[in-house]
Amino acid sequence: MTVCLLLLSVVAVTAAVPVPRALTRADWPEREPVVALWVWQCLVATVLLCCVTALALGAAAVFGTVRAQLFAPAPPAVTAAYDLSTTPPGAAALTLLLACGAAWTTAMLAREFVEARRRRAQARAHLRERAPDLPAGLPAARGPLLVLEDEYPDAWWMPGSPPQLIVTTGALHRLTDHQLDAVLTHERGHARARHDWLLHLSTALATGFPRIPLFAHFCDQTHRLVELAADDTASRRCGHLTTALALIELNQHRGVLSCASSHRLLGERVDRLLEPPARLGRHHRALTTTTAALVPLLPLLIVFAPGLTALS
Repeated sequence: MTVCLLLLSVVAVTAAVPVPRALTRADWPEREPVVALWVWQCLVATVLLCCVTALALGAAAVFGTVRAQLFAPAPPAVTAAYDLSTTPPGAAALTLLLACGAAWTTAMLAREFVEARRRRAQARAHLRERAPDLPAGLPAARGPLLVLEDEYPDAWWMPGSPPQLIVTTGALHRLTDHQLDAVLTHERGHARARHDWLLHLSTALATGFPRIPLFAHFCDQTHRLVELAADDTASRRCGHLTTALALIELNQHRGVLSCASSHRLLGERVDRLLEPPARLGRHHRALTTTTAALVPLLPLLIVFAPGLTALS
């Protein structure tokens, strides 16, 4: 029991501190943003699984009722292998700490999704108010694409059921047909990949645990990588140059190419599209994704190891 908790702590700390810092300094995520997003999700899943399994073991050691429920279907040899007859030192404090962390995580996730739903409802209400300004013959706030009369060039994606693409007439006047296709393909890439769920998850964890490097980096990198992934979706269909020109035309009034701009990521995206980085080989992508997928299994292997040893 003590060994399991110690191993879980080591895995969680390793996945939460040094690995994220090393990943943020790596160059390959810029070349393969989809793979990088998968790796980040696997790291987060590893830490959360470590905490959940440690909470279950700690609660089983402290509370007899929990122990009886968890090990009810298990043979006596398996229960004996976990040595739950004596409570390890600090198990009660660790269980309380993990329980508070679980409750706080649930509260942060619930708050984020409630706030996101409220913001989405406000945005849709605002669109309904602007719908009468639509050109004659266009549907009012219905369907996958909504065109708004506005001189300000803009295009964005609104999550929902179904997701909706909004483009202003200013963007239609500024962009060529091919550039507009690139912009809409970029936004559809967000919608198809359901990037809004990743953004909400990363924001909730970073807000709830700002001092944990994994969650802070996960939030920053997710906001960056989803844009790179959508850029790749657009460039595969419309070409790198067309996508880069569309990005410039749509954002040049915001100072997209200024290093001092708050939209510095836009400048980096343009540079990346104009000079596409070399891709990883299929072998390296498969190896990276497979390795990342196996990492969340470590907490489960650690927890089930005593039981499997007893059965063998």
